[in-house]
Amino acid sequence: MPHTVLLAEDDRAIRNALERALTLEGYRVTAVADGVEALAQAHRSRPDVLVLDVMMPGIDGLQVCRVLRAEGDRTPVLMLTALVETADRIAGLDAGADDYVVKPFDVEEVFARLRALLRRAAPVPPPPVPAAEPEEEPAPGPPGRFLEAAGLRMDPQARRVWRGGRELELTRTEFELLELLIRNAGVVLEHATIYDRIWGYDFGPGSKNLAVYVGYLRRKLDEPGAPQLIHTVRGVGYVLREG
Repeated sequence: MPHTVLLAEDDRAIRNALERALTLEGYRVTAVADGVEALAQAHRSRPDVLVLDVMMPGIDGLQVCRVLRAEGDRTPVLMLTALVETADRIAGLDAGADDYVVKPFDVEEVFARLRALLRRAAPVPPPPVPAAEPEEEPAPGPPGRFLEAAGLRMDPQARRVWRGGRELELTRTEFELLELLIRNAGVVLEHATIYDRIWGYDFGPGSKNLAVYVGYLRRKLDEPGAPQLIHTVRGVGYVLREG
């Protein structure tokens, strides 16, 4: 069954072109021109992914995202924005968006980001139930549930993470980026490796997407007087370590 996309874009030319491109790519698309209709359609049709323009009259894309997240709706959201400042992109992440594309964009980049969001949103099948062991050889206990590194404690199953006694509120992409760093604590991960593991696509050396997410994650992780945890290795990538 094809994935369903709710597209909200007030520019008619962009909306029509993107609707055609997504339909040709195999998606079922509902296209609307404003945030009010986007919210109504999201409640009615429960799409697999939302593509929201940031700047729309009335209710903009950020507010649409905030409302859905406040309702507990975790549908992946891809923002379309002409705003290029880091603070503007952070505002989208703050609102609960999972990713963004800056206008003017290449439609192939939109496709790649949608594929990555849908892969990450796909339900994980439950682990197989192990066969019962004979009583004289009891089955071993389950593997450790928590990941711990650099003063962080993460529960991947419950998607919760703490630094000390403080629980962090992370978006889906932030959580997956931090999980990748924790699982490879002390190892320098190259930019291309992170892009491939988190987004499933390397957007090239000109992309600032990873830097924005790392910066936002640092703001949530770092504490006054405490050592920084995510370190930049210039020209290479990032590493998680304490101090």
